[in-house]
Amino acid sequence: MNAPTVRVLYIDDEENNLNAFKASFRRQYEIYTATSAAEGLKILENIDVHVIIADQKMPEMTGVQFFKSITHTFPDPVRILLTGYTDIEALADAINHGDIYRYITKPWSDLELHNSIKNAYDAYKSKIDLRNKIAELEKTNDELNRFIYSISHELRAPLVSVIGIVNLVKMEDLFESSGEYWSLIETCSNKLDYYIQKTLQYYKNNKNITEHSQVDFRKLISELIDLYSYTDRETQFNIKIDQEVDFMGDAFRIEVILGNLISNAIKYQKTTEANKKVNIDIVVTTQHVEISINDNGMGILNEHLEKIFTQFFKSKNHHGSGLGLFIVKEALNKINGKISVISDIAIGTTFKIKIPNGTNQ
Repeated sequence: MNAPTVRVLYIDDEENNLNAFKASFRRQYEIYTATSAAEGLKILENIDVHVIIADQKMPEMTGVQFFKSITHTFPDPVRILLTGYTDIEALADAINHGDIYRYITKPWSDLELHNSIKNAYDAYKSKIDLRNKIAELEKTNDELNRFIYSISHELRAPLVSVIGIVNLVKMEDLFESSGEYWSLIETCSNKLDYYIQKTLQYYKNNKNITEHSQVDFRKLISELIDLYSYTDRETQFNIKIDQEVDFMGDAFRIEVILGNLISNAIKYQKTTEANKKVNIDIVVTTQHVEISINDNGMGILNEHLEKIFTQFFKSKNHHGSGLGLFIVKEALNKINGKISVISDIAIGTTFKIKIPNGTNQ
């Protein structure tokens, strides 16, 4: 097999060095030369170069300065610096910032320079291969997410019908007519519906698009409590909302965040607790909204507090998909929000959230 064509650009204001380089390497590489940084830039704009070699000491712009100037416009070519004197600070700064791959002292050794170009090209190929693999993985991941979303969406339609039939059975007082069968069907249906909803939330939250709209926290909290409290009507809610100013934000993600936290606050109440309660405090300012959701439920062990936002993490005492709090954290990351938690297994759990107000953006 033919060896790949390696395109090398060498920039040096001394033509003798350019000619010597051409004479030494013209059979091994496709070589382009320039006597100034400006001339080298024109070549880069027209030729897909793999390796750039530049002399450090040039009259208009040093090699390090040239490499820094093309970092964003031409990030792929691997850069080698030739220097006839030692400028430790400039070299260290360039290496630390990734502006150069390697430096070689002048006069160069043909073998050392040849090996450096070969290694630089290998680094270039690795960089491009990695980028292509990442793009391929992202495409595959997106296709998989779309497939999961489609399947989940299609599953939910017949599941809603099953839940509807169970509710009709309840309305006709036939729920107890077949022993525990209807109860088992209801439990399994609700659990499956919960997992499907979490899957749909996960997919929608993964999309990078954010849509800002006005959020009325009084209305939103009321709707979420009505939605989730059907599982435990004994839980009492104490709500304090101070919203005297408009709040603009990603309504979908805010609903997902609060919905998961309110659902958990209800779900993880102690079965022996006679006075189940959830306190929700919300203060909206022109800068942000601060939300506190506190419950007197079973609490979270200290050693688990750092893990609860990890995907699929579930402690022995907590049932669920292990996705809820992960989705909460991911949604907050998308809207530049923050979350903290304190918990005591004897007292309960408090989540505190801070989300920027988009009205001043």
